[in-house]
Order: sequence, then C-alpha cells, then structure tokens
Amino acid sequence: MGVILWDFDGTLAHREGRWAGCLVEVLDEEEPGHGLRREDFRPALRDGFPWHRPDVPHPELDTADAWWKPVEELLAAAYAGAGYDRGRAAALARLARVRYPDPAHTWQLYDDTLPVLEQLRAAGFRHVVLSNHVPELDGLIDALGLSGLVDAVVNSAVTGYEKPHPEAFAAGRRAAGDPDALWMVGDNPVADVAGAEAAGIPAILVHGANGATLAEAAARISRRGTAPR
Repeated sequence: MGVILWDFDGTLAHREGRWAGCLVEVLDEEEPGHGLRREDFRPALRDGFPWHRPDVPHPELDTADAWWKPVEELLAAAYAGAGYDRGRAAALARLARVRYPDPAHTWQLYDDTLPVLEQLRAAGFRHVVLSNHVPELDGLIDALGLSGLVDAVVNSAVTGYEKPHPEAFAAGRRAAGDPDALWMVGDNPVADVAGAEAAGIPAILVHGANGATLAEAAARISRRGTAPR
C-alpha cells in the first residue's frame, strides 16, 4: 500500500497573510484605522518560531500553553516594535494566538486539494499530514473538511521535531505504518523536499515558481507509486 506524507500550510491549505496578516487582522478589529501593514511586521517574524531552529528538538513544549508561550512573546515583540507598549503588545499577542488557527479567519484549501486527495484515496493511497505547525492543527484539518481523508497527523508542535529534522520524517514513516511506497509532497524545498530525500523518501515540490500543481504531483505518484491491487 502506498502512503503520501503531505505538508499542510502552503501545500494543502493556506492562510491569507500568514502570521503578519494575522497581526494586522487583530488590529483591524481592536484598533480600526491603525495604519499598520503586514510589511511592518514581517521583519520581526523572520526568526524565532520553532521551525526556524529545526536542529533543536523541543519535546519539553508538550502542551499548547508551553508551545505558545515563546511564540506569544515573539508576536508581542513584533507589536512592540511597531510602537505598542509592553502590556498592550502582550494583550494583542494573546488575541493573535486565538485568531491564527481559527478556521473562520482566512484559512482555505487550495482548489485542487479535495479532488486530489479523493482521487488518490480511490486509487488506494492513504494520506498522512506531516507538518510544522501550531498545536491546534488537528482541529483546523477537521474544520476544513479533511479529517475523513487524512489517516494520521504528525505535527511538530506535538512531536517536538521540526522538518527537516530526521526524526520528523521518522515519525511520519511510523505514522504511515511502514508502507510499500512512501512519498512526501510539500511546498518547501528544504524542510519538505531535501528533508524527505535525506530520509530516503522521494519528494515532490508543489506550488511556487518551480513547483508542480497538486494534480501533477498526484499523477506522478500514481504512475510510480504502489497501491493495493
């Protein structure tokens, strides 16, 4: 049986504006007319998330509160850098924590996500999400209507290992159940593609200037993968 490891954010689904967009959305609700843009926050968000240090495992961040604590501090620092005092910055960061994984706010599947997953499932493949993400990923997958197609979710916020760390892919392989054929599909050439290939897993880059579409990735897997007979 063949199994496909799927990255989530940027591969199966996307959030408009990502983290910087979320910070602006909070201000849009809390302080209309604030005048700040996503570009004002992006420099402060280029470093400091767990996935920016994939060589450093973080199994000690084993609850949602523990995982979010340093991330909230990072978000608060971004607000502070935009001119907010410490107390207000921390309060806005707490609101961003709630808003970011809320499926009601700008999260959406790519147009071909459901058709591709359904096509591959009908052909006998199973799906596992392998993602560097927030602790609430399972709920987000469910809210977006993917839980019926996804057999397992391996989330760095739970395992403590960020792609491309070898243990992230080892965890993905275990969740896949040591199948006859295993593939990785993702939008990040380092975390997804190089990391998977270093672990002996063939990988396909999707989206972006040099990536395939999900349908093209599915066609390649169907031609070369292994499915039940």
